[in-house]
Order: sequence, then structure tokens, then C-alpha cells
Amino acid sequence: MNKETFNDIIKFAIERELEAANFYKDMANKTKFEANIILFLELEKMEMGHAETLKKFKNEGWDKLDLPNIPDLKISDYMETPDVKEGMTYQDAIILAMKREKASTKLYTDLAKEFTDMEAKNLFIRLANEETNHKFQLESLYDEEILTEN
Repeated sequence: MNKETFNDIIKFAIERELEAANFYKDMANKTKFEANIILFLELEKMEMGHAETLKKFKNEGWDKLDLPNIPDLKISDYMETPDVKEGMTYQDAIILAMKREKASTKLYTDLAKEFTDMEAKNLFIRLANEETNHKFQLESLYDEEILTEN
């Protein structure tokens, strides 16, 4: 893969992460509930961290691809995506975030399959893994705070 194509791939991934961060920041500004604000601001911070990781990768690369095995609780797999609206419930906020992280995982997994260049493939595998981890964290939160409420 030539350097220009590789830089375009990194640029795309950075833009995607910044778009996600802006979405979560906007959601934090729209919600009335403190728990939602905290959740969305934490997600914004994670997505900004991804953008920084990508910028670092662009300049320095990675020595190896070291990925943890992340379980998939599949809690959000059969849920409908709630509408984005002011005053949405904490439950809907978590579901929305889970759905977005699942979509990001799919995007990066699909992109990894499109490349034969190992550097690009590994980049998208790593990004998919990070998004999978976010989904796992959100599903764990949902399991602990929503599914166990009685």
C-alpha cells in the first residue's frame, strides 16, 4: 500500500472517531439527567482517545498487534435503537451508545477484511477490538444497572 492511501485510511478513521466524540458531546449537552451526562462525556473522552491513538499510530506505527479477548454479552443485539431526543431515559442512552459501538465494530471489522496490507488490516482489527471493548463495557453497565433493577 502506498503512503498516500495509508494516510487516507488513517484520516478516515480519525474523522470517524472525532464524529463519534462530537455526537456524544452533543448528547451530553442535550440530556437533563446527570447519569446520562456522565455516560456521554465518558464516551466522548474514549473516542477522543482513539483519535489520539490513531494520530500516534500514523507517526510511529505499532510494534505488534496485541489484543485482549473481549466477550460479547449480546445484550444489545436484539434491541431496537432508540430515537435521539432531549430527555431520553438513562436506559435508552445506554442502548443508543451500545448500538453505536456495535456499528463501529462492524465498520472496522469490514474494513479489515478489505485490505491485504497487514499494517492497514491490523489497524482496523485494533480499532474494531477497541469498539468491541466499549460495547462490552456498556453492556456490562446495562446488565448491572438496568437488568438487575427490581
